[in-house]
Amino acid sequence: MTELEDVLVSGEFAAFREAYAPAVHPAGTTAVRETVRRRRRRTAVVTAAAVVLAVAVPVGANAALNRRPDPRPGPAQTATPGPSETTASPTPPPPTPSTASPTPPAPDGRITRSQLLAARLDLPTWPGYAPKTCVNDNVRLRSAAESDSAPRLLADPSYGDLDGDGATETVALVACRYGEASAKQVLAFDRDAAGRIVTMGRVVGTHEGMDDITDLSVQDDGRIRAYVADIQPCCSTPEWSPQRQWRTYAWTGERFTQTAGPTKFGVDPRLTDLTLTAGDLVIGPADTKGNRIATVTVTVVNKGPVDVPVLGFSDFYTIGKPAGGDLSRCRTVLSDGSDACLLDGLPAGKRKTYTFLFRYDPPEVDIRPALRVVHHDSQQRWWGDLTFKDNRVELRTAG
Repeated sequence: MTELEDVLVSGEFAAFREAYAPAVHPAGTTAVRETVRRRRRRTAVVTAAAVVLAVAVPVGANAALNRRPDPRPGPAQTATPGPSETTASPTPPPPTPSTASPTPPAPDGRITRSQLLAARLDLPTWPGYAPKTCVNDNVRLRSAAESDSAPRLLADPSYGDLDGDGATETVALVACRYGEASAKQVLAFDRDAAGRIVTMGRVVGTHEGMDDITDLSVQDDGRIRAYVADIQPCCSTPEWSPQRQWRTYAWTGERFTQTAGPTKFGVDPRLTDLTLTAGDLVIGPADTKGNRIATVTVTVVNKGPVDVPVLGFSDFYTIGKPAGGDLSRCRTVLSDGSDACLLDGLPAGKRKTYTFLFRYDPPEVDIRPALRVVHHDSQQRWWGDLTFKDNRVELRTAG
């Protein structure tokens, strides 16, 4: 019997005793048995009722919660969603598997020096001043040590992802000699789908006004920096004289173009404008040995904008050996292909006058006597001038 049944039965007995106990008198055995049978029947009825109630209550509650609407058709009703209600989106169908082939990876364009030297390449055209030996079709590059007039590979290649395809490309500096100088190009190389080495394009090449390329580097973002110069040191041009700049180039999808750095050189800020003027070269009478002394007075003006640490004078060979005057305190150095006498400095905007004495010994060939002034720095290096034509004067002789 359940706890609920115990409670109900106990309650019934308690009520019965309270109502009938005062009037009950002892009865015989038969009466007692009859009373017991009657109480048992009543207890069974009460118990059954309690069980039915215990089962019916939860079943009815559950039925109320799960009651479905009447399936019979009725008047149509349209429900308007409230502010907090949302309409569920239909579940999208699963994606259809793609039948397209995956994109093949870009070819590896890392090309070694030996591979470049062994390949047959088509190169961009060389400048117009380059000789016919500077070919550009089906070229096999020579090493830098070879000196003939044919395209050569200078230094080792550099590498980077130039076009953003995730693969590496190769950048190299090539040159073709003409005389004592060389035309130069920075070129990019790659491989095609078959693995052949191909020329991607010219990054930058020498031309009028930019006569030299000496170094390059590839940055992490694929941009290429080239170290360029306005002139190429050769012949009598010293290695320190060119103006040099770093310029940056990048691939546009079709070609390389400059993206950073200067685009021109302009006036060299290290140079100044010296002007030399001179009087007559006065030749004195011969002494007892037949030697003659020649005297000349010269004036130098520094028109600026740069101070000159040291003035140098040369072309003495057209007159003779220095014999005195201001030349007695000079230091002789090799300058611009000939001996020069180094004297004082000359600030911008200033002038100085000197008197030179020579042991007159004109050359055997017909050369007019002359003098030239040259700008030198504190390291005794000589520099060019903004206007060369007034740095040298031919002397008139007198006496």
